[in-house]
Amino acid sequence: MKTDILIVGGGLSGLALAQGLTEQQRDFQLIEARDRFGGRILSKTLDNEAYDLGPAWFWEGQPRIAALIAKLGLSHFEQYAKGALTYEDENGYVERGRGFSSMAGSYRLQGGLSALVSALVDVLAADRLHLLTSLSQLIKTETGITAQTATGESITANHVVLALPPRLASQFTFTPALPSTAHKAMDKIATWMAGQAKAVAVYDTAFWREEGLSGDAMSRRGPMVEIHDASGSAAKEDHALFGFIGVAPQHRTDQDALKAAVIQQLTRLFGPKAATPKALFLQDWAFDPNTSTALDLQPLYAHPHYGMPPALDNLWDGALVFSGTETAQGFGGYIEGALEAAETTLMRLSEN
Repeated sequence: MKTDILIVGGGLSGLALAQGLTEQQRDFQLIEARDRFGGRILSKTLDNEAYDLGPAWFWEGQPRIAALIAKLGLSHFEQYAKGALTYEDENGYVERGRGFSSMAGSYRLQGGLSALVSALVDVLAADRLHLLTSLSQLIKTETGITAQTATGESITANHVVLALPPRLASQFTFTPALPSTAHKAMDKIATWMAGQAKAVAVYDTAFWREEGLSGDAMSRRGPMVEIHDASGSAAKEDHALFGFIGVAPQHRTDQDALKAAVIQQLTRLFGPKAATPKALFLQDWAFDPNTSTALDLQPLYAHPHYGMPPALDNLWDGALVFSGTETAQGFGGYIEGALEAAETTLMRLSEN
C-alpha cells in the first residue's frame, strides 16, 4: 500500500487530522491497533443512553471542540450541578452539605463522546481507515518511510504521523534508530489518564437528586476518590453516578473485588438505593496495552506540562511527526488538546 500521509492512531487527534486532510483532498491512510476508533474515548450504551468511561467533559474557552460539535451537528448539555456535596473521611464518616458540585459549568456531549468519534468516522472514506492494524516498525528510506505492521503488511508513505501517546510510540522499532534524546523525551511524557480507572453505576432514578444531592462526593475511604453525576439530559430515563478510582493499579487487579468495593462505597455515600444499580461499568485504562505502559503505572499528582519537546521535532527531516493531545502546547491532555495537536499537524503538513 502506498500513500502520502500515514496516520498511526485512530483516537480523536488522528480522526480530526484525517478529517482535515479529507477537506484538503490529501492522500492518507489511517491505522488503528484496536477493534474500534476513539482511543481513550469510550462510551458504554444501556437502554439507548451512553456513559463515558474515558473523558467526559469540555469547557468554555475551548473553541475547537465547540466548533467541531457544531460542525458535525451534535448537541451538548451542562453537567448537573444542583444540590449538596457529600464527603467521607478516612473512618467512613459521611457528611453532607460541605459544599456544592465542583464541576458546575462543565459540558458533556449528548450520546457520550463516542458520538463525536462516530460522527467523524462517518465523514471519512471507509477504505482509508484500518482497524486491528498494529504498527511494529518504521524504516526511513531514500524516498520516504516504510511502515511494517504486526501482520507483515508494508505501507509506504512520504510522511508518518504518530497520533498516539509518545510512550507507546517509543515501543516501535525505528530504522535507523532515533536519537537517544528522542526516546528519553517520549518516555518522559506521561500519558494523561493512562493509569486511571473509572466506574459508572447506572440506576432507574436519580434518587440522590431527590434528596437534594448533586451526586458529587469526595472520599478518603474506598476505591473512589472523586464521584460525580453521570446522568445524561433531563429527558432520559436512566441516571448514573461515576467515580475515579484512587487505588493504585497494582492493587486493583481483582475486578470483582473492586466492583464490590465500589458498590459498598456508593451505598455508604448515597444510601441503600445505591446498593442495586441496574448496571456497573468499570474501565481500567492502566491495563490497556494500547493506552498504558509500565511507566504509566506511576501515579500522577498534578496535570503535566505538555507540549512538543525539541527532541521530537523535525525527526527524519520532518517526515516523522508526533501528534496527539500530549504534544499540544495549550490544552495538552484534554480533548481540546487532541484537536489542537491535529490542527498544528495539519498546518505543518500543508507546508509540505
